[in-house]
Amino acid sequence: GSCSKPFHWQKFLFGLTFFHALVQERRNFGPLGWNIPYEFNESDLSISMRQIRMFLDDYEEVQLDALTYLTGECNYGGRVTDDKDRRLLMSLLSIFYSWDLINKDRYELCEGGMYYVPSHSPYQEYVNYIRSLPICTDPCVFGLHSNADITKDNQETNQLLNGVLLTLPRQTSGGGKSPQQVVEELAEDILSKLPQNFDIQDVINRYPVKYEESMNTVLRQEIIRFNSLTEEEIDNTRMGYRPVAVHSAILFFCISDLANSKVPAMWASKSYPSLKPFGSYVADLLARLDFLQKWIDNDAPTVFWLSGFYFPQSFLTGVAQNFARKYHIPIDLLGFEFEVTKEESSMKERPEDGAYVIGLFMEGARWDRDTMFIGESLRNILFDPLPIILLKPGEMASFKHENIYVCPVYKTSARRGTLSTTGHSTNYVMSIEIPSDKPQKHWINRGVACLCQLDH
Repeated sequence: GSCSKPFHWQKFLFGLTFFHALVQERRNFGPLGWNIPYEFNESDLSISMRQIRMFLDDYEEVQLDALTYLTGECNYGGRVTDDKDRRLLMSLLSIFYSWDLINKDRYELCEGGMYYVPSHSPYQEYVNYIRSLPICTDPCVFGLHSNADITKDNQETNQLLNGVLLTLPRQTSGGGKSPQQVVEELAEDILSKLPQNFDIQDVINRYPVKYEESMNTVLRQEIIRFNSLTEEEIDNTRMGYRPVAVHSAILFFCISDLANSKVPAMWASKSYPSLKPFGSYVADLLARLDFLQKWIDNDAPTVFWLSGFYFPQSFLTGVAQNFARKYHIPIDLLGFEFEVTKEESSMKERPEDGAYVIGLFMEGARWDRDTMFIGESLRNILFDPLPIILLKPGEMASFKHENIYVCPVYKTSARRGTLSTTGHSTNYVMSIEIPSDKPQKHWINRGVACLCQLDH
């Protein structure tokens, strides 16, 4: 039967179906679209349609807040487990469940005027409009930058090449080297590059536990983690090129991964998260070990390489704890304010409170050095290395959250991890507040995040 409010019904129905298509198609963009690819289906659409119809028939006024809650938090949101994905879902839904959709005769859904919610029209005119839409959808429809197409194409290409790689033979003929020979050479090269384990007792003597200096504890915890990691890798590497070891299924896959320039799964299980190919992973590991060695030799650095920590959260806790003990403030009342500086690589001296950090890459947007605001990505440039950032501890109650974008920071570009008790992914490090001259939901829809490391 007919709805008692046909004008509103048509508008909401078109908006809901567009939203349903949008949240599914964003999966094609990988982590830039959703941290976790959710299986939204027809039942979510169907129940949301029935609820719209019911609320329009039963109430004189449009119950926009109730519809937003039911559709966003219950129907579609009931499938969403990641905190940042839930934020994105509600931001996307706000485009379609809005008073502008009802009040505007032609409500545009993105720039360019191609995509909009038509005015109250016969059914056939809606069908004709839908058929007139381009087959290849512009990323702006999904709230993404045009560079998102490059990200999507890269992911599809990598998936194809990985599939082809699995079909290739593992043995070579003629003058080529066998996978076993390649692994032996790799193993010898790794063993020659890895430094000796850190002397934990020496570090304890030089950097003893102090009430007023939590960074000493952070350093000790980091070298223990990296010692454990390098010991594991050395043992596995030595076993990996012994002929008797290839009979082990685990070591067989280790050799296979190394031959394909991948980090072996038996290493990855003991390592910090990384999506780098094997050669880049080893170079990154050596850089991290060098960072810690310089810390041991020359005292704490003026600028900390945030990406170089095995567990960055311990460093953040150490910074906050130093501030809490210095000013006698409970640590659970503290948070961080953030200042993006103009310096790209070094600072002359440490800040009075807090810490300078470097090593973050912004995906989905860039830091505009001229305006000192977050800005749109430059064409064909997917990542923007951020300048040095000052982490300033303070009481959260005094913070002013105005004209900012709350940008999540992840360890890798996968963004996805195991759901922790905090409601965040284990890949998640923290959120930094970046100055913005645009509404926050613009950058939420863009999928903007900072990464501690790239995939190459």
